[in-house]
Amino acid sequence: MPRRYDPERRQRIIDAAIRVVGAKGIAGLSHRSVAAEADVPLGSTTYHFATLDELMVAALRQANEGFAKALAASPVLEDPGSDLAAGLARVLGEWLGGDRTGVELEYELYLAALRRPALRPVAAEWTEETAQRLAARTDAVTARALLALMDGICLQVLLTGADYDEGFAREVLARVVP
Repeated sequence: MPRRYDPERRQRIIDAAIRVVGAKGIAGLSHRSVAAEADVPLGSTTYHFATLDELMVAALRQANEGFAKALAASPVLEDPGSDLAAGLARVLGEWLGGDRTGVELEYELYLAALRRPALRPVAAEWTEETAQRLAARTDAVTARALLALMDGICLQVLLTGADYDEGFAREVLARVVP
């Protein structure tokens, strides 16, 4: 039987992996569960991603785009005269107020790097790229402090189920901005 040409299959597998993690968590991710979700033969998942770590790296790279896109869409980093703390607090609020499942998924994959060393370089890349974006408005140390603080705020909101408090975020971010 000739092979079916399917140039989008790899992307469909990544998208399916993200949906599986979103629905079942990291523990529910397997080549079999992804193949079923993507409606592809099991061999296709292992052809494109020999290991689950490879698949998780691809999913993490794609999932990490959420906050980066929200930050890039905001003028806060472009306008040196704008209130950086207020702008970042607004971006966090927009991101957390959008697709909550996507935000949770992004953090779940990001935090999976704690137990899966293969994911650490991707998490580090995301951290470095985001810190570099922030450093366009401040120094490198402050940029990293802002990123750590924003991560902490997001994790607290996600883990406690509390509503995001933009005023609180603005106030604490302002304490870090020189």
